[in-house]
Amino acid sequence: MLTRLRTLGIVVAVIGVLFLFGGGYAYMQVQAGYDSLQSFSEAQNVTLSYNEDGQLIDRGTTEGAEAIMSVLVDDWNYPVNEADFDPNDPLVNTATEYMYQMATIGYHTLHGTQTVVLDETVEYNGETFPAGTYEVVVNEVGSPERVAAGLGGYWTDFDRSHPLEGPARSQAWSGTAHALYGELGVGTVTASTLQLGLGVTALLLGLGLTFGFVGLGMVWVSRGKRNDLVPETVPETWVPQDSTV
Repeated sequence: MLTRLRTLGIVVAVIGVLFLFGGGYAYMQVQAGYDSLQSFSEAQNVTLSYNEDGQLIDRGTTEGAEAIMSVLVDDWNYPVNEADFDPNDPLVNTATEYMYQMATIGYHTLHGTQTVVLDETVEYNGETFPAGTYEVVVNEVGSPERVAAGLGGYWTDFDRSHPLEGPARSQAWSGTAHALYGELGVGTVTASTLQLGLGVTALLLGLGLTFGFVGLGMVWVSRGKRNDLVPETVPETWVPQDSTV
């Protein structure tokens, strides 16, 4: 019995050591990922703006930053981590900061106007558009339901065959806007994945310590004397008071 307990304890302890090695390796990989993300962020050199009170601002006002945050929280339902914003470290290098910067681009794209010039009269779906200059409000493009919900103006809301919407879409959602979205998206996914990796690392280390502690405890118990485990006499409290035998 004691030999089996000791053997089982050794096996459990070895499993714990393997978990610790796995956790240590995972930590090194996560740390390398964080170093790479930091270098990537520094290369892009995108920074956020704060006022003297440490509040986020956009184009000099806190109202602008609040409007951008509304896009991020209300329209995109992103779980903002306020701890990711640090006035002393304005460099965009966390998941929330990357998403905020993406929302900044989206907000200014959606709330802009695009000038479309028609050199000649164009007819489309029974509607006539005389030659001239038109101002297309980006977030007013789309189905009535999406526009009413404040979701108009995204890439798929435009009719590319429309004489006004087609040119306005390529101007508003330019290659630069898409490229910035792509770069910021990479940063967001990378930062989120590293956070997940850090959680997995903590789990592995926790399991390693737990298995190691339990295994060593089983070995320690197995090294005790048999008399310490099995009493020489049966305690009176174990004997039924009213026995018919």
